[in-house]
Amino acid sequence: MKNIKFLSFILFSVVAFLTNACVEQIDLKTISFDDALVVEGSITNEYKFHQIKLSRTFKLEENMPTTESNAKVEVIDDFGNTYNFEEETPGVYLSEVEFKAETDIQYQLKITTSNGRSYSSQPTKITNEAQINEVEAVKEIDSNGNEGISIQVSSYNANGDARYYRYEFEETYKIIAPYWSAYDAVVISDVPPFEVDFVPRTKEERICYNTIFSEGIIQTETNSLVEDRVSKFPVRFISKDDFIITNRYSILLKQYVQSIEAYTFYNILNNLSGSESLFSQNQPGFFSGNISSDENSEEKVIGFFEVASVASKRIFVNPREIIQTSPPYISNCELVAPLLVDEIGNSSPLIEAIKGGTLKFFQINGGEFSPVIPIPGGPYQMVPVPCSDCTSIGTNEKPDFWIE
Repeated sequence: MKNIKFLSFILFSVVAFLTNACVEQIDLKTISFDDALVVEGSITNEYKFHQIKLSRTFKLEENMPTTESNAKVEVIDDFGNTYNFEEETPGVYLSEVEFKAETDIQYQLKITTSNGRSYSSQPTKITNEAQINEVEAVKEIDSNGNEGISIQVSSYNANGDARYYRYEFEETYKIIAPYWSAYDAVVISDVPPFEVDFVPRTKEERICYNTIFSEGIIQTETNSLVEDRVSKFPVRFISKDDFIITNRYSILLKQYVQSIEAYTFYNILNNLSGSESLFSQNQPGFFSGNISSDENSEEKVIGFFEVASVASKRIFVNPREIIQTSPPYISNCELVAPLLVDEIGNSSPLIEAIKGGTLKFFQINGGEFSPVIPIPGGPYQMVPVPCSDCTSIGTNEKPDFWIE
């Protein structure tokens, strides 16, 4: 995730920009800036290593966020148990042990930065649980007239004590390289006389998998309804032209029950900035979460420490059973036939492409008795690497959860 962009704009600058018909590019810079700690973290009822992320706000003209490193991060419960977090990568802190949030116990996040400043969250209890009843994939046409697949969730809490929900997901899709060959072209001689040979491939490069994680704040609430029931709430729309539904597809959906305070924080954040996530905001103003400075009540801190119950459900989808779809491959797979020897005779475009790792062998470029239709050029038909080697865009390790 990216960091929150804490931006300050001066009204007269905006007015001047709108009222002057200038074509000259204007270099916008931050005139007023508050350097604030940014906190993103939650613990759940999942028994796992939990994560806290720390960074700092940055100026409009700056492109990269500043991570908050070398901090002391800990979560303390009201029985005095302390869970220490270690910095795994810059600004990302992982609990040293696996644990889960328990009911009727309050948890508090404590942070001490490298400059000695300390911050605390409000003591927070875990929210009530709500199980997912169903996750389904259905054919749908979105508001722009695009046909695709809608991922929808339904849940029901008979006690009526959940009411506020946030969703995240991770989706995994199968990749099949369309121009895979059982052989690789290898360079025998890269000086005249140029020579190329072929060897069997030794690793799986035809079928791969890739996993991507949701971005954005996805929320719904049932407080305005008679029942605490989420019914076919859409969490994801995938256009029929999206490469990820070319083959088999899976989504793991996580449903977080939020407190009213957490729901309100995320909802305001989303409404103000059209959020990709908590850490990617063009934030036009400041609003506080549940974390504050221990020494200075006026110091601004951005973020929310959430203690939430979570339920999850995974489904697998064969897209062609739902919708007629033939998305284009993720890469342009035009067949080419580089010359083995150029017209001058002192270089080899084919060998340069093999050594440069830009092309992979697909098949012999026709011949007297070959069924292959030849294309102009050299002796072998080659394709861009992603079209023949799926490991360039995914992993050849089949996920443990994957089923056909």
